[in-house]
Amino acid sequence: MIVVTAATGQFGRLVVDQLLNRVPVDELAIAVRNPATADDLADRGVQVRYADYDEPESLVSAFRGADRLLFISSPDAARLVQHRNVVAAAGEAGVGMFAYTSGLGADMVPEDTPILGDHRVTEQVIKQSGVPYVMLRHPLYTELFINAGLRSAIEAGELTSSTGGRGMNTASRADLAEAAAAVLTSADVVPVYSFTGRLWTYPELAAALSDASGRTVSYREVDQDPGAIGFMGLAPVVQAGGFEVQSTDLQTVLGRQPADVHEAVALALA
Repeated sequence: MIVVTAATGQFGRLVVDQLLNRVPVDELAIAVRNPATADDLADRGVQVRYADYDEPESLVSAFRGADRLLFISSPDAARLVQHRNVVAAAGEAGVGMFAYTSGLGADMVPEDTPILGDHRVTEQVIKQSGVPYVMLRHPLYTELFINAGLRSAIEAGELTSSTGGRGMNTASRADLAEAAAAVLTSADVVPVYSFTGRLWTYPELAAALSDASGRTVSYREVDQDPGAIGFMGLAPVVQAGGFEVQSTDLQTVLGRQPADVHEAVALALA
């Protein structure tokens, strides 16, 4: 039995879709805080279990019988408490193996680093639990940067960023979900996967927008990025090459190249 937590979120749903193509439906269950939001999955025969990261007893019940558990990290500020609850419940329920959606570089940062530090601590808690594990270290999602909002750049004929032309190693939710499903259904896994997508730059993104729209979209470097780079305060890290780290893990697990910037643009504008 494979159990997927947070399965009604954007990423979780993609994983479930992939798993339904790989395993019989009676070998799949989902653990969600609001079962009513999973009615469509229940209609497809997926077993829906109530599980709230803030209620340890619900987690133990939801994880019973899980040979493999996809533990999708919490977006909440109190995630560390919630993550400890999940790990403890998995041990009590006799889960056969964790697959945890961690963050790329979690092993390289201090514990007090925002978000990545929480991933680092969670990884340590999982390792100390005694339950076999697989860390799926994700980069940032491509969709944070390449999405329907780029239509405004097409209309303006200009794309701007403060990246200094440096590369972005993001990956799409779809590719990462397919990789998670592949790992969960594989007999041959390794303890840590560091996933990165195919490197792209904002000048390349401008060219891809031009190709997809048939309109010229130029690129201009600015001091204050108006998009996700600026909002998330990532410019200094990107300019220093912090998003150019590359790994072949995602390509290896998928058995193909991850989506490139042209494919991402086509999907975003569809």
